[in-house]
Amino acid sequence: MKEFDRQIFGERLKELRLDQNIGQNLLAQKLGLSNSSISYWENGKQEPCATAIFKLAQYFDVPADYLLGLSDDC
Repeated sequence: MKEFDRQIFGERLKELRLDQNIGQNLLAQKLGLSNSSISYWENGKQEPCATAIFKLAQYFDVPADYLLGLSDDC
């Protein structure tokens, strides 16, 4: 069984955020999350909760599986 890879999640989150030219602070504000959470996730220091993954997938219009590294299709 594959394990959750914080680095893959962080890289994909950062890539999606930068593609839309949005800063960590603005993304956090739009989704009702803390600025530090976005930073910690992008740097692989913490794992996001299911609610955060859901919000991020909806915001960026990508499957949660893509964010989680289970699929390369976005």
